[in-house]
Amino acid sequence: MTGGLKLLARQQAKRLGIAGGLEASAMLSSLGLGRSMAGRGVIFTLHHVRPHVPRACEPNRHLEVTPQFLDDAINAVLEDGYTPIALSQLPDWLRHGDPSKPVAIFTLDDGYRDNAIHAAPIFARHDVPYTVFVTRGLTERTHTLWWETLEALVNATPEIDYDFGNGVELVETATPHQKLAAYKRIGAGIIGCNEAEAIAQLNECARAYGVNADAIVRDLVMDRKELQALSSQPMAHLGAHTISHRAMAHLSREAAVDEMTASAIYVTGITGRRNRVFAYPYGFSEAVSKRDSDLALECGFDLAATTTPGTLTARALAHMGALPRVSLNGYYQKARYVKALASGIPFKLVN
Repeated sequence: MTGGLKLLARQQAKRLGIAGGLEASAMLSSLGLGRSMAGRGVIFTLHHVRPHVPRACEPNRHLEVTPQFLDDAINAVLEDGYTPIALSQLPDWLRHGDPSKPVAIFTLDDGYRDNAIHAAPIFARHDVPYTVFVTRGLTERTHTLWWETLEALVNATPEIDYDFGNGVELVETATPHQKLAAYKRIGAGIIGCNEAEAIAQLNECARAYGVNADAIVRDLVMDRKELQALSSQPMAHLGAHTISHRAMAHLSREAAVDEMTASAIYVTGITGRRNRVFAYPYGFSEAVSKRDSDLALECGFDLAATTTPGTLTARALAHMGALPRVSLNGYYQKARYVKALASGIPFKLVN
């Protein structure tokens, strides 16, 4: 078995395992066994909301859900008695809200145009507020979406000349398995202390194969005027998501503070209302340090969201600078999974 096939087999086995865990959690949740694990509620995170268009290789499939699934997800939490609130309302809700009524909070990262086209009408129809986290560099077209660029690159060519640090190598990308292996290998070297340089190298390589990283951002991400129009809608809220979308843990303290404060000022300028909520790029533990979660509060945010999975338990709420979120994942688009995740049961099963 080739390396690409082994990688695909491991991924499929992992997804089957997760699906099995979600099925078990859904069964327990249907019996009412998870309410005590949910705490005060749940913050959901999404990225793309759009009809699915199959690609030869889809390493970012987890970041994409269909409009129908979003509609199903909202119906699921409403049926289970969750109260939908905006993320910015959470601190006040914790002080004055009914502890017996859990909240459901919807957030979308990066400011994709499909959020306005496909997601906004669904939220409006249900009268459910949501928060779109804005990355200034993407909105102003000064930075790129490396994961989108890399997916486009591996799908554009049967082979890639790439320098991993020891000279140029030929990376085969002829089959879906090879494309996935190439994506994983190149992507593994992006996030770190030299993230900006790694992205620049990727963009240059992609250009040589006819993939324009700047055009991808223009096609996918809302500009300032579009964000202003979106923020005027009653259910829409915006939050800060840095300038460059780099992993905060690898930045100096000064750079991290600048990324936070400058992005907050930018969002405030778009909405005319002081921005008090923040989401870390990537959001997993290797990208967000304890320093960063402390800095977010020092910089004046009321709260900051990670992508560490979990519900709003008392333990999670002990540090408002590192709140957990639950990903609505493109591989698991079933309403019963949404209910299971909101219950908190899956996170107890793996801990």
